[in-house]
Amino acid sequence: MAKRDYYEVLGVHKNASDAEIKKAYRRLALQFHPDKNPGNKESEGKFKELAEAYEIISDPEKRARYDQFGHAGENLGGFRPEEGFGGFSGDVGDIFGDIFGDVFRGRGYRPRGAERGSDLRYNLEISFDEAAFGTEAHIKIPRAQECAQCKGSGAKHGTSPTVCPTCGGTGQVRFQQGFFSVSRTCSQCRGEGRIIKDKCPECAGEGRVRVSKTLSIKVPAGVETGSRLRLQGEGEAGSRGGPSGDLYVVITVKEHPIFTRDGEDVLCDVPIFFTQAALGAEIDVPTIEGKVKMKVPQGTQSGAHFRLKGKGIAKLGGYGRGDQIVKVIVETPTKLTQKQKELLDEFAKISGHDVNPMSKSFFDKVRYLLG
Repeated sequence: MAKRDYYEVLGVHKNASDAEIKKAYRRLALQFHPDKNPGNKESEGKFKELAEAYEIISDPEKRARYDQFGHAGENLGGFRPEEGFGGFSGDVGDIFGDIFGDVFRGRGYRPRGAERGSDLRYNLEISFDEAAFGTEAHIKIPRAQECAQCKGSGAKHGTSPTVCPTCGGTGQVRFQQGFFSVSRTCSQCRGEGRIIKDKCPECAGEGRVRVSKTLSIKVPAGVETGSRLRLQGEGEAGSRGGPSGDLYVVITVKEHPIFTRDGEDVLCDVPIFFTQAALGAEIDVPTIEGKVKMKVPQGTQSGAHFRLKGKGIAKLGGYGRGDQIVKVIVETPTKLTQKQKELLDEFAKISGHDVNPMSKSFFDKVRYLLG
């Protein structure tokens, strides 16, 4: 049977925010959780489907791949539904602990294991030229990093955490309440299943410390506003030996005083004198690589477009470059000398109404309409 759309499974629209997705997931997961519906195969199936959908949509990289390729994108990046319950490789209690609290964690609960660190985002602003040709940027990232002194254990050098005597390392204590057996988070170890008697003085038992790290970012040619660069493992450090998260650098390109961009093409307006437009000329045109010569044919009209091949932006992740589109704007002089006025008057008398084919066509149409 074909898989349902993950957004449909979660009951959210495709532009839903992370908060909206998490809220919808919590509500539905609580409704179909196996502990709340014992023996109900339909609820179990929906719960697995829900967990699989959330695994993809809650991860920025997997969500982007799914939006582009649909279910076919699941095999492009390491997601394997068959490897765990609904696509998760961890324990159910680990995954849903923050959602269901103490109610559903009693059956088969294990203390929290290694957890992956959080992803980070950095907004990088670069110039138009840097986006066109690429650049190397140096950024400073504040983040949590594994404590070098205790190697992430949180215990003082030469010591190690011990098993919690209250819960026996499970992180939970169970007691009978009427007909029900209820489990709660162990108050002594706070669900960790271990106790640190001698805390590391460097990290105060956290296993991680806050640092600022300077990174060199290679920005490829052709990026534009909204482009994302992923730096694997440069996010927050994981806890209890878990892997670090990733750093996503989101690009913003500053506006250029002369050029604008349309994909890989560069757009530019160039003013010319009306005499150059009438008689034709060779003019200097600015490009992102410097000035080049461009021929303006005789009789060029204002607003005409000319294409300079290969003078645009490099194609991101590909070969070749776009073009530069030059739009010429014919300028009318606002201040004339007496001699210039006389010459233009003489030109007008000689030319009559036939000097410009566009105006001739217009007046011919007017005469036709007026009969």
